This record gives sequence, C-alpha cells and structure tokens, in this order.
Amino acid sequence: MRLHQFGQRRILLRGFAASLAAVLSLTAAQAFAQSAGTASNSSVFDLLVGTYTGSGKSEGIYVYRFDAGTGATTRLASAQAVNPSYLVVSKDRQHVYAVNELPGDNGPATQRGGISAFRFDPQSGQLTFVNRVSSDGNDPAYLAISPDGRYLLSANYSVASNPGGSFAVFPLDGERVGPSVLTVHHDGSGPVKGRQDNSHVHSTVFSPDGRYLFAQDLGADKLYSYRYTPDGSRGLFGPTESRYTLVKPGSGPRHLIFDQAGKHAYLTTEMNASVTMYDYDDGKLTLKQTLPMTTPGFKGKIGGGAIHLSPDGHFLYATNRGDANEIVRYAVNASDGHLKLLGRTSTLGKTPREFAIDPTGHWLIVGNQDSDSVYFFRRNVDTGELASDPKRLEIGSPVDFKFVSPS
Repeated sequence: MRLHQFGQRRILLRGFAASLAAVLSLTAAQAFAQSAGTASNSSVFDLLVGTYTGSGKSEGIYVYRFDAGTGATTRLASAQAVNPSYLVVSKDRQHVYAVNELPGDNGPATQRGGISAFRFDPQSGQLTFVNRVSSDGNDPAYLAISPDGRYLLSANYSVASNPGGSFAVFPLDGERVGPSVLTVHHDGSGPVKGRQDNSHVHSTVFSPDGRYLFAQDLGADKLYSYRYTPDGSRGLFGPTESRYTLVKPGSGPRHLIFDQAGKHAYLTTEMNASVTMYDYDDGKLTLKQTLPMTTPGFKGKIGGGAIHLSPDGHFLYATNRGDANEIVRYAVNASDGHLKLLGRTSTLGKTPREFAIDPTGHWLIVGNQDSDSVYFFRRNVDTGELASDPKRLEIGSPVDFKFVSPS
C-alpha cells in the first residue's frame, strides 16, 4: 500500500484539523449515500440514471419523475457528461457527483478519469454542471461521501497496470469538488492472469458508524480496511491493525454493503459470482457464509455485480452478468444475517450492472448495459418476489440508478 502526496498537501492534513474536529457518529440507517433508501410514505421520486456515452446512444445523466404507486415514469431533464457510470447524491439532495469513467479498455494509460459535480434541484429535476476534477487514477467506478459530508471518495479501478488501482479523496467545498488531497495505491495481484495482474479497487464503503472505510480490491482479492480520523490525529485514512480481510483467491471482490443494524456485511465477488456474508464489529469482518449465484452445473460466462438489501432488510438481491443476466434473490435470517436462496429472475437483456429498489420497496429497477434497456419489476414486499411483467424504458447503456425525494 502506498500513500501519495500531491504538491505541498500533507497526508495527515493537519491544517484541516480544527475544522474537522467534530466527527458525526451515524447509524446505518443514516448512511444514505450508498443505500437504496429506507421505507418512505411518499410514492413519488426523482430517478437519476447514469450511463456510458461511448456508443453515442446516451448523452450522460438522465432524470425521471417516478411514481411508485403506478410505476409511471416521466422524463424531466438530462445533463451531458462523459461516462457517468456511477452517481452519488448528497444528503441535502442539492448536489450530485458522477464519475467520468476514463480511459477504458482501449484508452491511453496516461489519461486520467474525472469526477464531475452538479447542482441539483429535486423539485424540477434539473442538473447544473459545477466543475470537474481529475480522479487521480484510471477508470473511476464508484463514489462514496464520508459520513460527515466533507469528503468524496473515488474507487479507481484502473484497467492499466500503471498506475494500477487506487482510491482518491476529494474535499467538498460548497458546490464544488476540490482536487484530491490523498490517493492510496494498493500493491498486489491474484491468481487469474489478465484479470488480476495488479490492483483493481472496485468500491469504497464506509462502515455504519462512520469510523472505518473498506476498499474492495478485485485484483488483490482483499477487502482493505482503514480508520477514518478527520481530526488528523492518526492521518485522514490510516490502515487498521488487521489491514485487510482476505477473500477466496481468484474470486475478485466487487461491492460491499451493510445491514441497517450494522451487524452484518454482504459482498459480491465478480469473478466467481458469489455472495459472501460477514459478521461486523468495530472495523472487523468475520466470514460466516458464502453462496454461489449460479445454478449447479451452469456453464458459461458469469460476473457478479451489484448488491442491495430491500428497505426493510428482509431480502437481498444481486446481479449476475455474463451469460446468466439475472437478478438473484435471497431471504435474510433476522437472527443471524444468514442468507437463503429464493430464486432467480432474468433481467431480459444483456449485462445488468447496477440496480436500485425504490424507497417504498415496491419496485426493483435494473439496467441492461448492452441492451439499452431498463426494466421496472414490481416487487412483492412480503415475499421479495419480482413480477414477470416488468415495465420497459429505453436508455442508451444504462448503468447506475439513484432515487431522490423531490420534496
């Protein structure tokens, strides 16, 4: 692991200590930025959709008004952006941040990705571009806002071995996102040649109490853990004593989520398409269960992707790409967090990446990146089952989805 300085900015960031002395202790229910949302009494939401723009079928970010009572969607606005494949919304709903996922598989390794900031009006759905900064890495694929709202973190996947995977930390100053003040590069590799020759940081997720950061490294088969101390007393982000949690060699960890109680964590692994459940306590993850996404004897390409819990926490869903192209559904045991496979639902297209469950819990929305389609599956909140007659919306290369209350 290497900590990089930029210019005269010091990694410990002691100059920020006075203004950052108060750290908010948040529960998992408050950790809204990466969650699908808690149950809501309102049935109308803004739905933000991030896309890939390289094919020319999409111009960037789209905003729809979504009625969870009827499933009706109305387009409100769009904003031009290059490959805004992952979005995050500020807690006050006034700001949207997007990655600019560059350079991609065939781009020059010297090109860096970007982070774009937008002003957002939830009532009208309008997005106004504010500024863009370098992601200080290649192929940014995930964003997280620190629990105190002061920093934005980017997971730089990096297809290229040089510079390799990293995560970068950006101060949030009013409407603008500032240049990075810290980047952390991981050293390491895995057994799968061509996919794990170097580090690939795929997500950065804060613990429910806001004290720790977990960086999922697909290339190194590790979940790196960092202590978050914004007062500068121990560095802004410093490795924990354990430093990382190992996962099965060749599995490729991708996305991590926590339950609302902050007692359990769930991980998707991309390369062997599995879901792993951990007990969580004070920065430590303890492996308890691993379940495959695929059916026994399945032959074909696989690719574990996104993972989310239902708003009530009773069900867990994950996407499996490759030749499977399905959403896998599990029941969550309330006493110990263990999972039980319930079933699989075709996404009716190719390459489902991210998905979202609306805050009422009645709809699951998934995008098929390579089929230019989004499907709205009505969801049974009692059984977790997805209806067989979803509504369809055509969008070029849809990837990510975020719900926001307009009022």
